[in-house]
Amino acid sequence: MSSSPLVVWLRSDLRLADHPALAVAARTGRPVIPLYVFDEGNRNAVPGAASRWWLHHSLRRLGADLEALGSRLVLRRGNATAVLRQVVRETGAGGVLYGRSHEPRARAVVRLAEKAGVPMKGFAGNLLFEPGSVLTGAGGPYKVFTPFYKACLSGPSPAAPLAAPETLRTPDAWPESDALDGWDLLPRRPDWAGGMRRAWSPGEAGAGDRLDAFLDEAVEDYGGRRDLPAEPGTSRLSPYLHYGEISARQVWQRAVSHPAGGSAGTASFLRELLWREFCCHLLFHFPALTHRPLRPEFERFPWRDDADALRAWQRGRTGYPIVDAGMRELWETGWMHNRVRMIAASFLVKDLAIDWRAGAAWFLDTLVDADPANNSCGWQWVAGCGTDASPYFRVFNPALQAQKFDPEGAYVRRWVPELASVPDACLAEPWKMAAGDRETIGLRLGRTYPHPIVDHGQARRRALAAFDEVNSG
Repeated sequence: MSSSPLVVWLRSDLRLADHPALAVAARTGRPVIPLYVFDEGNRNAVPGAASRWWLHHSLRRLGADLEALGSRLVLRRGNATAVLRQVVRETGAGGVLYGRSHEPRARAVVRLAEKAGVPMKGFAGNLLFEPGSVLTGAGGPYKVFTPFYKACLSGPSPAAPLAAPETLRTPDAWPESDALDGWDLLPRRPDWAGGMRRAWSPGEAGAGDRLDAFLDEAVEDYGGRRDLPAEPGTSRLSPYLHYGEISARQVWQRAVSHPAGGSAGTASFLRELLWREFCCHLLFHFPALTHRPLRPEFERFPWRDDADALRAWQRGRTGYPIVDAGMRELWETGWMHNRVRMIAASFLVKDLAIDWRAGAAWFLDTLVDADPANNSCGWQWVAGCGTDASPYFRVFNPALQAQKFDPEGAYVRRWVPELASVPDACLAEPWKMAAGDRETIGLRLGRTYPHPIVDHGQARRRALAAFDEVNSG
């Protein structure tokens, strides 16, 4: 048996359990060098500010978990291809084992490393189904979710997750490692991460705790509560899945084997897990998904360049309470309820006619679950340039959405406290209150809370006219 070490290159799989590359490396009995590379080889690969906060804490937790096995986590930053080549040369490693990724940059690094002579071996495990395993009858990728979803359910079940290794053999000499604190992933002054610290517990243990709480407390009612932003009805697993602190296979198995596994709520939840899968498959087959519309006719859409409106949207100062609540939740916690994400995104691209890519870029910088596949797919779906056949009729009315999904105003009042005294009947559209009533509760439009920055009715007509023009070619 060879005594040369094996490098396990960690990326979006920051866990020990259900980690095929780590499990195979451990079973060989050879020394294992867990390596994480902060890839600076492409500016588009550098995570946003909120993601960097999460990454810092996730790596610290993973390092501690590896130390409990008698191992350690090696950290390097730089061009990922060059770093892999250098670590293999320094350690005499016999190969680099890694979990496959659907993201274009990650796939490019593998190709470049192989071209540079680095022995690379990839493993499935970050998805339920590998791209290329779920195809249409004609052999191509699905572009519509429902047929993809049905195809997944009609095929073999996802593979069972693997146990974490009980021990890892260590090399005779460890390669040098950066200090995590030296990467400056955390905010300095001002420290804007207090809300995220209160909201999240990054790491593999935190992921397991979050899944347990969701399955025990919320999954049975998931179908009915997941659209209510004031309710704790969603799983909030998205950042843990993005960083691979828990695998999709672990989530699937634990959901179906839970006492509530046969419930309608569980079926609805698993459908959302497959939507995540669908987005990953789309990015794999269409690498330009992050910056080019899937429907090419939308390349000529007449987007508006309005820096003031974009800034108002980013800061939660649009004058539409449900939109502002969502954008403030995002800034405070690094996360936004999915129903409100759709409302806020629709407002940007349809009420304000601002390019969906501007919204996607803001989300990538401020979300702790900033996954390029899910983010881009979601924005294209809302903008109407993605996978939906007739999306231009879908223009969310933010006031009606608030009345339907936050009828008592608990969500809006939490995140827009200056509206706390507005009666329920007026909370979605506070500008419609009589001036005297506004004065009585201290609501001064334009001072304590902004006037609406756009008239929704006019904006809707403008959006539909623009979409009709694009679609008529």
